[in-house]
Amino acid sequence: MSQVSLARQVSLALEQLEGELTGMTAGTIVLQIRNDEVGKFGIRHLPIDCGSGGKKPAGMTPEQVRLLRKMAIDALEEKQGWTHGEMSYDFVLRQGQVFVSVQIESNYNMANVLFRRVPKKRSRRDIISE
Repeated sequence: MSQVSLARQVSLALEQLEGELTGMTAGTIVLQIRNDEVGKFGIRHLPIDCGSGGKKPAGMTPEQVRLLRKMAIDALEEKQGWTHGEMSYDFVLRQGQVFVSVQIESNYNMANVLFRRVPKKRSRRDIISE
């Protein structure tokens, strides 16, 4: 497991996306989390980014992107008791303000639930055949 906190990993991932986020007006940031570590991450661009009539609407400034990153890190407080899943941050820029909605999804693996915690008892026949 990583020695870097999940909050720091989220911050680093969003720093990597800063150039792409600057100038955007809406989209979804997706972070896949496995063993409390950020694996894949990226942005789903929304069609609203295209604008109309060839005129692209003004997008987020670097300061607004930093605010978005802070809100994403603050939202980690809602993640409790799970280590695998996905976090999606839907964001939109309206009248110069950034609005963020967070969707949190936990994932579990049935193999871990069914995993035997006590070793199987071996019979004499199993030992002899080794």
